[in-house]
Amino acid sequence: MRIAIMGSGAIGGYLGARLALAGQDVIFIARGAHLEAMRSHGLRLESPLGNVGLTHVRATEMPDEIGHVDVIFFAVKLYDSTTAAAAIVPMVGPETRVVTLQNGIDSVETLARLVPPSQVVGGTAYISGYLKRPGLIVHVGGATQFYVGGHNDPVIGALLTACIQAGNIGLQTVEDIDQALWTKFVTLCAFSGATSLIRSGIGPILTDPESRIFLDQLRDEGMAVAKAAGHPMQDGYEAHAQSVWQNLPLDTRSSMANDLLQGKKLELAWLSGRMHSLGRELGVPTPSHTAVYRALHLYANGTPLHG
Repeated sequence: MRIAIMGSGAIGGYLGARLALAGQDVIFIARGAHLEAMRSHGLRLESPLGNVGLTHVRATEMPDEIGHVDVIFFAVKLYDSTTAAAAIVPMVGPETRVVTLQNGIDSVETLARLVPPSQVVGGTAYISGYLKRPGLIVHVGGATQFYVGGHNDPVIGALLTACIQAGNIGLQTVEDIDQALWTKFVTLCAFSGATSLIRSGIGPILTDPESRIFLDQLRDEGMAVAKAAGHPMQDGYEAHAQSVWQNLPLDTRSSMANDLLQGKKLELAWLSGRMHSLGRELGVPTPSHTAVYRALHLYANGTPLHG
């Protein structure tokens, strides 16, 4: 398959590295130092599931030079969504599928403004990793799992086969992708809000009584918002969230927590900020998510490392 990776950070880089190693035609779209490193030295992935070292990769910052592809994995930061969605349009042919693996619940709607809605496939990613330095992706640990829509779509079926052949990806199609998106949204918002505001990995938060109360409050508020929005969590959701968090390495932080530490822009408006706005719209109190949103709002556009 011809696969474009729009956003070659932790998620896109992980998928692209494994698929390229398996012989798929993968094109990485990146910019800045990460792009130059891939062009000069290739791409490395460090993972407990097996390291990957690609000496030569196809990498560009110009999607309009690529032509039509079979699949576009859309994994840019949420604040870059609109610009990136416009940039991928030249790669979208009549049979192209754009699989969004962003955080939050707004990606499909954003992409559908510029790409035919029937060609946009919602998806969620359960993977903990980060860009350690340009050209090096680190998968922290734990199982990787990707849920996507397109249950009976032949293009997605071919992608599923490619991922199985690559190994250590864990792509799975689901019939109700909206439920999967909301489940990830509620789980991530609690994890992201807690690790960002408390400035800690998930392990100490789970074992400290007061910190754990805050994490549970974030989870419960998310559940209440989801129910009011018509997407209630399924029975046993609390155990599911607990399992997700407990299976992470103890020092794991959310991508937003890492961005905060590095002075980068935050996805705050689309996570706890989104919970805050949905709560106001739906009449659901969200005091914990509102606290996260307001406490971190000063840093939403990044802050100098020395400031």
